[in-house]
Amino acid sequence: MNTSINRTDGAGEEFLAFRLGREEYGIDILKVQEIRGYESVTQIANAPDYLKGVVNLRGTIVPIIDLRIKFNQAEISYDQYTVVIIVDIHERTTGVVVDGVSDVLTLTASQIKPAPQLSGGVETAYIRGLGSLEGRMLILADIEKLMNVDDLAALDAAAGTA
Repeated sequence: MNTSINRTDGAGEEFLAFRLGREEYGIDILKVQEIRGYESVTQIANAPDYLKGVVNLRGTIVPIIDLRIKFNQAEISYDQYTVVIIVDIHERTTGVVVDGVSDVLTLTASQIKPAPQLSGGVETAYIRGLGSLEGRMLILADIEKLMNVDDLAALDAAAGTA
């Protein structure tokens, strides 16, 4: 996968597109370190459900978060398409489990619409906007806003206890 970045050419922002259930999401490609197949993890006692455990990635203990659980989606079985996106979240290396990645998309400012204002306690602070490209609609997520203070404390505990 070619993920070279050139932000000075005015061509737009690049996002890694991935699937969670029937929805397609995008995260800033600059937050992505690598994409790996899902592998078994070392579970951490008393961790939140979405924190699947930790893996040793070239000497670094990396917490693995299942975004399907974090988003309260029906749990989907782990199969050959399940991948882990290794990202930087608040200067922490973290893995996020998704149903699959599709491609890297470049979106211009005109292709990104503001996030809708939803009521009824629906959490949308992590949504940067909605990207539209060739009939596709992506929920553009700010991966750092997705993780709250409690989540970050759980990540620190997981990395420290492994």
